[in-house]
Amino acid sequence: MQTTAILENLSHSHSFDDTNSIAKRNTLYATILTFVMMIAEIAAGMIFNSMALLADGWHMSSHALALGLSFFAYAMASKYKSDIRFSFGTYKIEILGAYTSAILLLVVAFFMAYHSIERFFNPVDIHYKEAIFVAVLGLIINLICAWLLKDDHSHHHHGHEHHDHEHHHGHHHHDMNLKAAYLHVLADALTSILAIVALIAGMLWGAAWLDPVMGIVGSVLVFVWALGLIKQSGKVLLDASMDAPVVSEIVEVIENSKVDAKITDFHVWHVGKGKYSCILCLDVNEDIDSEYFKKELQIHEELVHITIELNKTTQP
Repeated sequence: MQTTAILENLSHSHSFDDTNSIAKRNTLYATILTFVMMIAEIAAGMIFNSMALLADGWHMSSHALALGLSFFAYAMASKYKSDIRFSFGTYKIEILGAYTSAILLLVVAFFMAYHSIERFFNPVDIHYKEAIFVAVLGLIINLICAWLLKDDHSHHHHGHEHHDHEHHHGHHHHDMNLKAAYLHVLADALTSILAIVALIAGMLWGAAWLDPVMGIVGSVLVFVWALGLIKQSGKVLLDASMDAPVVSEIVEVIENSKVDAKITDFHVWHVGKGKYSCILCLDVNEDIDSEYFKKELQIHEELVHITIELNKTTQP
C-alpha cells in the first residue's frame, strides 16, 4: 500500500503518448464495414464458385479480426494510460496490436496461396457476372476503409517538425497500429482488384486459370507487407532502437558540450510515436549537475524521459 501511494504521488506522468482518437474512431468504422462485406463475399463466392472472390472474402474475415484488434489496442492503451503499473506508458499495447495484426497477415497469405493452388488443380464453373458485381462492391468498401485510415495516416506528423533543428526520422513517427490496419485494408483492395481482373479475363477470353493465379500473386504481396510490419513493430517491442537517428543526436550533444564527458553506458527506447526515453551514464572530471546535460538534450523534443548518472573521475 505504501509503495502504491508513493507511485501515485509522483510529480510527473509516465504516459508519453495520447491515443490517436481519430484513428481509433476510423478503425472502428473500417472494422464494421469490412465485417459486413466479408459476409457478403464469402456467401457470394460459395454461390457463384469463384475462388478469387471466396479467397477475398475469407481473407477479409481475418482483416476484420485484425481491424477489431487494432481498435481494441487503441481502447486498452487509452484505458490504462494513467495506470502506474505501466512504467513507460501504454504505447506498446498499440505496437503489440500491430505485431499481432502482421502475424494474421502472414496467415492470410498462407491460406490465400493454399486455396488458390488447390483451385488451380481442381477448377469449377464460375458465375462471372454475379461474381464480378460482388468483387466490385468489395473493392468500393475497401477503398472507403482505406480512405478512412489513410486520411489520418498521411497527416500524422511529429510535433517538432517545424522547429529550428531538422530531423529526418522517417517511419519512426508513424502510428504502427494504424499502419497495420491500413495494410490489412490495402491487402483487401489488392485482392479485390486481382479478383476483378481474373473474373473479367475468364468471362471474356475463357482464362479461368487466372482466377487462382491472381490469388497466388496476392498472397505473395501480402506476405511481403506482413514481413515488413513484423520487423518494424518487433524492433519496438524488443527495444531495438539503438540505430534510431536520435541516438547519434544524443552522442553529438554530449561530444559538443562544454564539459569533458565520456559516455560509459547508453540506452534508448521507444515510449511513443516518435518519442524516446534514454539512460546515460557519463564520466566527468569536474563538478557538474546532471541538469546541465538534460538542458542540453532538451533541444531534441523527441526525448521525453531522460535519466543521467554522473561519475566523477579524478584528474591524472
